[in-house]
Amino acid sequence: MSVGEDGTRIGQAVRVVEPAISPLAAVPGGVRVRLRVQPRAARNEVAGLHGEKLKIRLAAPPVDGAANQELVRFLAQVLRVPRRSVEITAGQTSCQKTVVVAGADVGAVARALGLAEQ
Repeated sequence: MSVGEDGTRIGQAVRVVEPAISPLAAVPGGVRVRLRVQPRAARNEVAGLHGEKLKIRLAAPPVDGAANQELVRFLAQVLRVPRRSVEITAGQTSCQKTVVVAGADVGAVARALGLAEQ
């Protein structure tokens, strides 16, 4: 393999990395967020990406909807929106959930959740 005048390697194979699928998507009226929720954690926190989903740890147990209520409260607090703007649209009884945040934009949600630079 030879080196070009600007120091780049000539003849080197280039590996193209596909971007990860984002857990966020713009939908009419807001933003859809795909989540992997871990109840009974030590504390509430955004834990980062878990495959194609955003992992959220919640202190609440998955009993009688307590974890779902805590998820709505926690996301509203992190995103700085009213609780009524956060709706669980899929996965009521599952650890994999889809949430819609009404009136939000993807960029603001990504920044608030730590998925984009401030």
